[in-house]
Amino acid sequence: MATDSLGAFGNDVWWIIGIKTLLIFLVLVLLTLFNIWWERRVVARMQHRIGPNVNGPFGLLQSLADGVKLALKEDVTPTAADRVVFVLAPILATVPAFVTFAVIPFGPTVNFFGEETPLQLTDMPVAVLFVMAIASIGIYGIVLGGWSSGSTYSLLGGLRSSAQMISYEVAMGLALVAVFLYAGSMSTSEIVDAQEDLWFGLILAPSFVIYVISMIGETNRAPFDLPEAEGELVGGFHTEYSSLKFALFFLAEYINMATVSALATTLFLGGWRAPFWIDQVWAGANEGYWPLLWFFGKVLFFIFFFIWLRGTLPRLRYDQFMAFGWKRLIPIALVWIVAVSTIRAISLEGGVDRRWVLIGIGVLAVLFLVLFFVGEDKEEEPEVEAQAPTGFPVPPMPVGGPARGAAQPLAFRTSSSTVTGGEG
Repeated sequence: MATDSLGAFGNDVWWIIGIKTLLIFLVLVLLTLFNIWWERRVVARMQHRIGPNVNGPFGLLQSLADGVKLALKEDVTPTAADRVVFVLAPILATVPAFVTFAVIPFGPTVNFFGEETPLQLTDMPVAVLFVMAIASIGIYGIVLGGWSSGSTYSLLGGLRSSAQMISYEVAMGLALVAVFLYAGSMSTSEIVDAQEDLWFGLILAPSFVIYVISMIGETNRAPFDLPEAEGELVGGFHTEYSSLKFALFFLAEYINMATVSALATTLFLGGWRAPFWIDQVWAGANEGYWPLLWFFGKVLFFIFFFIWLRGTLPRLRYDQFMAFGWKRLIPIALVWIVAVSTIRAISLEGGVDRRWVLIGIGVLAVLFLVLFFVGEDKEEEPEVEAQAPTGFPVPPMPVGGPARGAAQPLAFRTSSSTVTGGEG
């Protein structure tokens, strides 16, 4: 039995709401512990290492052991830090990560301790916008954490993160517009119901690809983990954090991974509905608690994709990454929205042969891809003239530029009386 409208929400008794809230919290914490273990095992497999395998069966308790060890470490607050903001920043980053799961549908309406209730805490007409708005609050935690640390490296990491997350949230929001047009709603439960016959990930493949790229940039994960680039920023915005406050930032990152994966599952892969049209063969695939299996299977697929990218691709250069978001991803998303709006209007109103519209959109898409892959003209770098040495003890550059290749062998002057070997 599927959730047919928003009328199914807001009718639960208080203890049902409390149990649902507690279960969501426990699931996210346990999923974080599992994802950390899974990431270490998968990356170790890719790099021909063993990974955690001592604490607990298959090393499953390694994440818990690391969490306890991290909590027992000394909590250091820098002298130059703004202490109030320094403490509030990790809380601002973590709490929104939990709140966003309130509108994620885990399954249909079920019998829960004798009460009929949907496997979803709540829903609203603008649930997806609620997720985007709450996720934006998490940016404040990262920015304030970098600013309040009193460290230049942390400040640069926080500024990088704010620019990056805001930029890719724009592309993410544009990718979701096509879903709203086809579903006719921004409610997560109604979007899942609209995918009963065909997933939006198949119908709206460009939106799906844009969203997947944007969610990696939004969560600061490799190859887009530029706010934490060790080469130029030491550890990024959390350089000065330790103990539980650092653990909260770490927890927020992994919960955000689960959040964007759950949102991608809900909006593009049919949500909790059975994959591969299993429900056509097995009528009970989308009933009871079975949809929980399909939902978490899809979420773990996206998390595996996160891990796969981390073990495969190198970190991008920051200016290339931002240029890709503003000059490539956002324009493509805008063109795709216009195309989807045109097709949707023609489908609803009729009057124009749809084949010609599709042909025209295909031609525009090819032209746009050609423009996408045409590189920009590289500006010639001005030649730097050799400068005379200043008051600093810096030797001048050799005539003709820096030396290349192997160094010339050294030759020493020797006198006829110099002893070069033998007994001395």
